[in-house]
Amino acid sequence: MKKGIYRKLALSGIRKNSRLYLPYILTCAGTVMMCYIISFLSQSSEFGKIPGGNTVQGFLSVGIGVMAVFSLIFLFYTNSFLIRRRKKELGLYNILGLGKRNLAAVLAAETFIVALVSVAGGLLSGILFSKLSELCLVRILGGSAKFTFTVSYASVVMTAVQFAGIFLVIYLYTLLQIRLTNPIGLLKSESTGEKPPKANWFAAAAGILILGAAYYLALSVEDPVTAITVFFFAVVMVIVATYLLFISGSVTLCRILQKNKRYYYKTNHFVSVSSMAYRMKRNGAGLASICILCTMVLVMISSTVCLYAGKEDSLRQRYPRNINLDAVVSGTALLDGPQTERVKQIIEETASENGASPENILEYGCAAFGGVIEGEKIIYDSSVYENRLDKMDEVWQIFIVSLDDYNRLMGQNETLSSGETLIYTTKEVPYDNNTIRIGDGETLTVKKRVNDFADNGVDSMQIFPTLYLFVPDFDAVVNPIAGVRSDDDIGLVSLHWYYGFDLDCADDTQIEIQNRITEKTAELEKTDEEFSYFHMITEGVAKERADFYGVYGGLFFLGILLGLVFISAAVLIIYYKQISEGYEDRSRFDIMQKVGMTRREIQKSINSQVLTVFFMPLIASGIHLAFAFPIIRKMLMIFGLINLPFLIMTTVACFLVFAAFYLVVYRATSRSYYRLVSGMRNDNL
Repeated sequence: MKKGIYRKLALSGIRKNSRLYLPYILTCAGTVMMCYIISFLSQSSEFGKIPGGNTVQGFLSVGIGVMAVFSLIFLFYTNSFLIRRRKKELGLYNILGLGKRNLAAVLAAETFIVALVSVAGGLLSGILFSKLSELCLVRILGGSAKFTFTVSYASVVMTAVQFAGIFLVIYLYTLLQIRLTNPIGLLKSESTGEKPPKANWFAAAAGILILGAAYYLALSVEDPVTAITVFFFAVVMVIVATYLLFISGSVTLCRILQKNKRYYYKTNHFVSVSSMAYRMKRNGAGLASICILCTMVLVMISSTVCLYAGKEDSLRQRYPRNINLDAVVSGTALLDGPQTERVKQIIEETASENGASPENILEYGCAAFGGVIEGEKIIYDSSVYENRLDKMDEVWQIFIVSLDDYNRLMGQNETLSSGETLIYTTKEVPYDNNTIRIGDGETLTVKKRVNDFADNGVDSMQIFPTLYLFVPDFDAVVNPIAGVRSDDDIGLVSLHWYYGFDLDCADDTQIEIQNRITEKTAELEKTDEEFSYFHMITEGVAKERADFYGVYGGLFFLGILLGLVFISAAVLIIYYKQISEGYEDRSRFDIMQKVGMTRREIQKSINSQVLTVFFMPLIASGIHLAFAFPIIRKMLMIFGLINLPFLIMTTVACFLVFAAFYLVVYRATSRSYYRLVSGMRNDNL
């Protein structure tokens, strides 16, 4: 047999099935384009030079792996729709004399053509849109970029090799399917109905229990550390439960509807419900896949939009003042001594030299250490670092602050007796006991729980919650534990003097002031013996903004790219479901038309099917998102995002926008389904 016949048959098969192949090729090309763009940006030397660029490239490097795994799963899954539709044609070729080796050659030619067009088109599109993506990302970071157009040949090769491997895996799996199927089976594959899965009630009950457990985990999480650990387990449980409920639950739903005579024996319900009942195993899996993809998009987009839109609030949570000094000292006497006055004098002089004046001063001293709270006792010795790491959800960050500093900063007039304390906890993790003891020291009675404190920004960059203890006699509480050291001779308790202030001047001036203060205080530490135990770290909003925005901008950009890919996957699965079911239902509706069913009645039946089943993924994804919101909120606290009304508003807005898009997609795909089953080309629903 001439080799050219394989290429002709392959081209003929693609052309005759263009309704199926064109969306598939476009989606493959789009996935290739996204992979190239992510790889290009992660390796761009020019992009890495802008402020925050290196941080973003770190996130994009992770995105390369995510895209590689998802591309394999997504293209492998969508290709199954194509093969199901082509099996009848391949079976006919087999009966007409083409052996399975010949069919393998035809499929090899088809796979090569699709891969060549997809990879070439995707790389070309990626190269064309890579600079636009770079400019958009630079705009997100608030930087500037050159308009030089470049091509990353390393990204081209890596992307091409990656997708060559994916198409090879798809081809080998297709060969396996053809090899295990006889010609008659291939011919009848399209018309073979799906039997409802057995043990529906058991699977439905298991799905409900697993989903309920996942929702309980999401709602019961109290701290960000647990949220991070629980989130991944909850995600797996939700995915398993969704598939169980959609496969078994959809069958059960059809059976219930069939028993409801008033509903079932109507023209617009009878055909759709009866046909769905015999293919719900595959239908349910497809709907579950759509639901999972929709949920992934909603979680990813809403989280990254929240982070990016609230980046300035998060920045100020991390840096409460324009410039913040953190001095680590060796004794409580240094928290209010000549060293602190000398540093404040340097600050005043440096600001004045640059035409600015410090304002909104934040100053206080504290003792800081990490510990595990067991009952009413804070364990802060070396055992915290040795055998407590398996209880990360019990680890706290402890700050001891004098009552005088609390009253001064918060404008209060609280009073405490010896042995009493005020407490304040962060990240919405409560401390419910009425007494607390630091190690084997004095037991303190909790007189009151306060609602706020002028934070130093340290809590916002920790995953652990913070417990503030405000005590009347700071030295009496701190001195007994200040010298405690671990077995490795590491001090477990550190003393800090915090001093922060705002400046009414431009960012460039703020950076200059910060640099000068850093230089002068570093010189003091080298030359003045009084500062030998007074080590200072200076941080500023203006100087850190670029890298900070890089983190949030990188997450936002990566979320948008991956969101687009997941949306494309959902749209393609929806389209293929409508098309494949349209081909399957065409003969059924043709029979119904011959016995008197009108096109308007067909339209009502289609709408009934859409309303009955196809909106279930959207509703289910909305429910998943609602129950996931508490755990997502806990994780966002790690990034300093604590504005609850803003989070709710952004999440609801993302869901409404996505729901509108979902409706548009289903409207368009339902038309394709209607045209197939009715044999019309220009009718509108």
